[in-house]
Amino acid sequence: MSLGGRIKQASAQLAKPLNSTESVVVRRHRPDYLIVLYMGLLMLLGLIIMYAIGPQRANVLNNAYGSDYSDSYFFIKQTISLVLALAAFWAMAYFPYKWVLKYAGKILIIALLACVLLAIAGWLDLGIAQKSLGATRWFNLGPLGSLQPAEFLKFGILVFLAGFFGMKARQGKINDVQATLIPLAVLTAISMLFIIIIQKDMGTGIAIAGTIITMLFVAGINNRMLIIVALALLGVGIIFILMAPHRIDRIVTYLKGDSTSVDDAGAYHIEHAKIAIGTGGLFGVGIGNSVQATGYLPEAINDSVFAIMGETFGFVGLVTILVLFVALMMRLLKLMDHLVEMRLKLLVAGVFGWFGSHVILNVAAMLGIFPLTGITLPLLSFGGTSMIFIAAALGLVFQLSRFTVHTSRLKEAHNENSSSRRGVGRTRYSGSRSSSRA
Repeated sequence: MSLGGRIKQASAQLAKPLNSTESVVVRRHRPDYLIVLYMGLLMLLGLIIMYAIGPQRANVLNNAYGSDYSDSYFFIKQTISLVLALAAFWAMAYFPYKWVLKYAGKILIIALLACVLLAIAGWLDLGIAQKSLGATRWFNLGPLGSLQPAEFLKFGILVFLAGFFGMKARQGKINDVQATLIPLAVLTAISMLFIIIIQKDMGTGIAIAGTIITMLFVAGINNRMLIIVALALLGVGIIFILMAPHRIDRIVTYLKGDSTSVDDAGAYHIEHAKIAIGTGGLFGVGIGNSVQATGYLPEAINDSVFAIMGETFGFVGLVTILVLFVALMMRLLKLMDHLVEMRLKLLVAGVFGWFGSHVILNVAAMLGIFPLTGITLPLLSFGGTSMIFIAAALGLVFQLSRFTVHTSRLKEAHNENSSSRRGVGRTRYSGSRSSSRA
């Protein structure tokens, strides 16, 4: 069966319960507002840093390329992106998740077609394909900004695989090579073709791989198969690295460590990221006083924003940011543990893998622990498409937090009144008392 046929087959199964226990519809209750709190605080910090370093970034670009960016350009764009991200969060928080799952196959196909269209536009050198630093990753939408289809593809893969793996778990075929792993390999290969080879975006490819591995683990794949899949993805990653000289240079730079000459672009980037973090000291140099943002540190508002925040807010500020990230990811894990249906668990697991991959890779690269990958820091880096789709994924998670049950109630899920829409006050997994109130 073709990939398109398998996508349609999986989509048709998304609304079906995965087993007799999961056939019960859990009563809707109050959602987990801590997800909104942590996400909002991170967004606010991102907006503050754009306000602080936006004028410096505009000045650097104006001097280097003769552009005419105003001092408030990046702050205004980030504000617009934040508003759109909040709208995406709200839409996914209240639009029925069953509809999203039902049409997951179509969402994935549209995302793949967007990548195909971008590739064609790039080959034909059309104005709609925006090129930057030798890569074609964005649609140029004129006054509306740009759109990166890779972020849409992440979302499409997330919702589709939740249904696909859920269906295979229901059938007892999650470890079946022909029924599960081969279709997964085909989908992954097609995605990596567009993301890593055509769009030259290794960081996004790694994030997709992290999402897939996390979902497979939660779906119940056995350790042997999981190791095989992980090694296969690692092998493919090594091949992609060897195909691109600049990726080889980044690995060599990383392996040489501090002995690398700063004349090397990668070493220069890492060196100045460390300088930024070190300069910040305990409490930072303060808003608007960053030196590295004046042109020394590449991609100061994008991939390197963590280092700039270290310079601005210091060690205490970076610890606070990391605590917010960890707190948000812990809420995702706790939510996943208290969902009844496997497909919903997989959705949350995928968001955890997606979000966590970005955070770990970005922070590790800025600290010199991992090679540079060119990956954004979720909700903080400048870039609307990334923020919008991550917010949409978190909105979907927020909606699912309405359908959790307390640990002590999991065995009583059959007795839930699925027709009731009455709220029960506190979120079901917020504490032991919530179970007595339910």
